[in-house]
Amino acid sequence: MDYQLVIKFWRKSLEDEAFLATIENELKQALGKAAEVDGYDVSPKEINLFVLTDDPRHSFRRVRDVLERLGVLRGISAAFRLVGGARFTSIWPLRATRKFTLP
Repeated sequence: MDYQLVIKFWRKSLEDEAFLATIENELKQALGKAAEVDGYDVSPKEINLFVLTDDPRHSFRRVRDVLERLGVLRGISAAFRLVGGARFTSIWPLRATRKFTLP
């Protein structure tokens, strides 16, 4: 898989982080064989979830459906890059004004 999709959960916008315990399994089911959930990292301000995929925009649409159902879509941003690359392409929110970075 050529791309890494990163879903960034902003902690200050989350009412509850309980969904994180089950989100990985739900995303695996939603993505099927089209992508692979590749873990996450946690910092005081954000939680980053990593997904390996050949089609990051299509994979994000599937992820977005799960996040919308869980009620956390407004508290995220998302971007993708080539695996091993440094430059991100933002895909959510649609009009991102901030440059997407990892801690």
